[in-house]
Amino acid sequence: MNVIDHVRDMAAAGLHSNVRIMSSLLLTMSNNNPELLSPTQKYQLLVYHADSIFHDKEYRNAACKYSMALQQKKVLSKTSKVRTSTGGAASNIQAQSLPSEIEVKYKIAECYTILKLDKDAIAVLDGIPSRQRTPKERSAVTSYKEVLRHCPLALDAIIGLLSLSVKGAEVASMTMDVIQSLPNLDWLSVWIKAYAFIHAGDNQRAINTICSLEKKSLLRDNVDLLVSLADVYFRAGDTKNAILKFEQAQMLDPYLIKGMDVYGYLMAREGHLEDVEVLGGRLFNISDPCRNLGHLWSPVPGSEGHPAEQQQCPGSPPEGGSPAEHGSRYGDGQ
Repeated sequence: MNVIDHVRDMAAAGLHSNVRIMSSLLLTMSNNNPELLSPTQKYQLLVYHADSIFHDKEYRNAACKYSMALQQKKVLSKTSKVRTSTGGAASNIQAQSLPSEIEVKYKIAECYTILKLDKDAIAVLDGIPSRQRTPKERSAVTSYKEVLRHCPLALDAIIGLLSLSVKGAEVASMTMDVIQSLPNLDWLSVWIKAYAFIHAGDNQRAINTICSLEKKSLLRDNVDLLVSLADVYFRAGDTKNAILKFEQAQMLDPYLIKGMDVYGYLMAREGHLEDVEVLGGRLFNISDPCRNLGHLWSPVPGSEGHPAEQQQCPGSPPEGGSPAEHGSRYGDGQ
């Protein structure tokens, strides 16, 4: 056994404080003498070190250390190609036992999620190649379908399937029996069609379909529908109608949080800064202000772009893009 094996065994035994001390010392030694550890060993050590910091709930520090491990993995990948070309079978076996790069990225995203840096978490996950995400998407589709078999009115599962590019017609077919057997559920097939258009990026048809639902007497003034409609208007570039629908939704539900980041951003962009302050005060009183006010910073006069791109919370990693670019699968832009 080498020293990395001992660190690995301590990590497996849950001796996280011991791992943190030992890995810190070994990393300093490696920095002072690069020949002390191989690229593979240093990568392993960085991951174990980051894991121990994560266990201590120092999530910002852990994310930084995981990022350092990914940088080391790039170095390792280059050296591995050279060794593979020379026929290093042992190197291939060793590489298979290394911490997965996907797992490290997931841990970074988990850190950002705990820190309420949702956009950064999504950006990290989006950086995982789609071919490496496909197996999990398939299992997710299978799980959502299983939920619908047992609970055909599980609307969150329906949205989940649509967000994973399952065709609206296929999803609708899984709810057909319950629609036909229960009264007053004829709207459900139209609802599914609306969210299918949302996740297909067909904003105009989504708007038309949601409007047809919202105009029906039984679903008139439904807050979730109004927020979804407002968000689609926003994505379509119709600021006036987006603000109108957000206003309507928050009047119906004074405790509404979903979509209020986009609403605040639109009002700030339109120069309604006093209204943004009122909205900010309301959100401060009902929920975590850091989560809800991230997009409510006033924009610099005469500047373009999202206000959150111009002023960030101290110490937060760089982030960009409008709320809609990383909207949730509910189409609320949060």
